[in-house]
Amino acid sequence: METIVMEALGEEGFAALTAAFYRRVRTDEVIGPMYPEDDWEGSEKRLRDFLVFRFGGSDRYLIQRGHPRLRMRHVPFRIGVIERDRWLALMDAAMDEIELDGAARAHLTTFLAQVADFLRNQPDDPTA
Repeated sequence: METIVMEALGEEGFAALTAAFYRRVRTDEVIGPMYPEDDWEGSEKRLRDFLVFRFGGSDRYLIQRGHPRLRMRHVPFRIGVIERDRWLALMDAAMDEIELDGAARAHLTTFLAQVADFLRNQPDDPTA
């Protein structure tokens, strides 16, 4: 299934997707503050390179960053249901913007939802 996403997007499509996503993140009041103001371009590049690698493209991410270790890299950030859902909503809007649809969108959406939920480090109930 990974090849479906890479064939639909290619590196240029992943670049367009991550650019559309980060345009939204910059002004988002929920997850925007999690990103360092002086590293927007770096954040965008890391996500783009990770997605390209994950879906069968260049291994640039591995060469530059090593194993993704996503949980470890996201531990400093409070990621609960609200943050997960906002991240997914912004990514969904970015997929709308680049007009990704069909099987590629379905597969990418499933993957992103799994990753976003995996990165949660806060309980479902913030009072728990």
